[in-house]
Amino acid sequence: MKFLAKFILFITIISCQQNISYENRINDDVNYLSNDKLEGRKTGSKGEQIAADYIADRFKSLKIKAKGTNKYFQDFSFNKPSNPHDQVSFDETDNDSMMSSKNVIGYIDNNAEHTVVIGAHYDHLGYGGEGSLYVGSEIHNGADDNASGTALMLDLASQLNFNNRNNNYLLIAFSGEEMGLLGSNYFVKNPTIDLSSINYMINLDMVGRLKEDKSLAVYGVGTSPIFKQSINSNNESFNLIENESGVGPSDHTSFYINDIPVLHFFTGQHSDYHKPSDDSEKINFEGIKGISDYIYSIISDLNDNGKLSFKKTKNETEEVPSFKVSLGVMPD
Repeated sequence: MKFLAKFILFITIISCQQNISYENRINDDVNYLSNDKLEGRKTGSKGEQIAADYIADRFKSLKIKAKGTNKYFQDFSFNKPSNPHDQVSFDETDNDSMMSSKNVIGYIDNNAEHTVVIGAHYDHLGYGGEGSLYVGSEIHNGADDNASGTALMLDLASQLNFNNRNNNYLLIAFSGEEMGLLGSNYFVKNPTIDLSSINYMINLDMVGRLKEDKSLAVYGVGTSPIFKQSINSNNESFNLIENESGVGPSDHTSFYINDIPVLHFFTGQHSDYHKPSDDSEKINFEGIKGISDYIYSIISDLNDNGKLSFKKTKNETEEVPSFKVSLGVMPD
């Protein structure tokens, strides 16, 4: 009996140490991506390129395969509008008005028939300007929006690398979300895997401000009949706020309009949104890890369900979540 008690204590200590290690890794990722030296990771900027290289290096360190068109990168060019309210368009020709950026894509290949996409945008607003809610030119580090989601994606990647092998996993760090879902829009029009093989998509956007009441918003619950049961049966910690719609001002929308089930996780609006004050010292790192473990349990639960059925949600034009203002374009 004493041996059993000691063994249980040993396992508990090891588990706690692993969680602390994972949480520290999340802390490191958020702090790096939201550091001043990246100058706010504006789409197409040098700081965003540094962030892209960092994410690619993290994929490589996890021994996750490259699945872009240029190793881990999927490069794309777009026409920068002279008026910030004009529609942004993709263009393959070179001219002075063009800007370029890239998605960062890793792949866990389990030789499965279907693939789960896990995505998070890594761009932000640079020094502010269009989209900022701050008057002035200061670095907008975007710790919650969306270094937090990128770090959570990387944590999930580390957990999924050797588990739940009934699906493959495509990890995508999207660029251009703040300019109107550019990266995710480009990906679904130029996928690096067969789009019809995608089982479902999980989007992580602003997941770093879990509050004391542990409110966690989950959007897209109505896009597959199985989602509602799965998110609730695997929930032991969160006060879930469910929304059925697959449409919203974040990257999951690009997949939903291509008839792919989606889930989008979000910890809530706050006064630092799109301001220079969205910094890493305000991030709830333990909360990010808890959400990561929760999503992992959902993925595990869905692992044996084959290809999930897709369901369109009603009143989509009326149900666009108000948690985030999109000043760019929605995918056409």
